[in-house]
Amino acid sequence: MFTREGITGARDPLAIGFSAIRGGDVVGDHTVMFAGIGERIEITHKSSTRQGYADGALRAVRFLAGKNSGMFDMFDVLGLNQ
Repeated sequence: MFTREGITGARDPLAIGFSAIRGGDVVGDHTVMFAGIGERIEITHKSSTRQGYADGALRAVRFLAGKNSGMFDMFDVLGLNQ
């Protein structure tokens, strides 16, 4: 589904709203928004190159190399769980 295409009316208050936008050289434009009545807090990351994503994927692959099966997260990959 693309955003709320074809859906009218108010969103369920328990649902998390999201949207995806692509255009120009935008490869990563991410904003987390905590919104209330009359105010909001936003955390934004913008990228116009895929290099950072590629570097992160390679770092994750190197972390996983030789490991037994298991469940890992990015805190493990970045050494933040220690």
